[in-house]
Amino acid sequence: MTGWQTLFYKEVLRFWKVGFQTVAAPVITAILYMMIFGHVLDGSQKVYGQVNYTAFLLPGLVMMSVLQNAFANSSSSLIQSKIMGNLVFLLLTPLSHRAWFVAYVGSSIVRGLAVGAGVMAVTWWYARPAMVAPQWIVLFALLGAGLLGALGLIAGLWAEKFDQMAAFQNFIIMPMTFLSGVFYSIHSLPAFWQQVSHLNPFFYMIDGFRYGFFGVSDVSPWLSLTIVGGAFAGVSALALHLLKTGYKIRH
Repeated sequence: MTGWQTLFYKEVLRFWKVGFQTVAAPVITAILYMMIFGHVLDGSQKVYGQVNYTAFLLPGLVMMSVLQNAFANSSSSLIQSKIMGNLVFLLLTPLSHRAWFVAYVGSSIVRGLAVGAGVMAVTWWYARPAMVAPQWIVLFALLGAGLLGALGLIAGLWAEKFDQMAAFQNFIIMPMTFLSGVFYSIHSLPAFWQQVSHLNPFFYMIDGFRYGFFGVSDVSPWLSLTIVGGAFAGVSALALHLLKTGYKIRH
């Protein structure tokens, strides 16, 4: 294997060795969300005028799981390596900053998609939304996982201790994910909060992903693709720059 392939394999093996914690646990959490919200609201809520609430909820939970776990993979790997001191072994290798980026973000995509597939497989018993446009589902899943993997890379480079990483995840990633329309359509919100939701890039990831199932969404999937694609390009460029300059990993 080449250098980036070896690092990619190492990163995939890192989370797969503790698969119950990194893959099974998020799937169980998503099932709990489905059971609670689906049971309470399924009979009383219709979304887009025709979609029952449980079917509407399923794509949101899948995408939320993909995003959160893609971020957790790259960020936790870097911060653990920095604190444990074994990052120096990677710095000694002749790997380029591009190889680092591909390996860390690639493994984050693998973990995010693995968790998303697990959530989809298990929650499929509760609701079976039609996949009207599967190409949109795959496209937004890949872009969303890649974006959060790159963002996790930036967070892992920036953080110097676990407290900082926990703050980044709890005060930035978690609120933006939960306020992105996972559990509701933004058209159910007052006008002011609809406008606020449009400032959240996570909303476009989930809304575009959901379009692939129902063929309807709160905004155009092309607008979502433009915003998510632009965000991915910008975050990736920043992550590559930080890796190239050795931000907080070279002294």
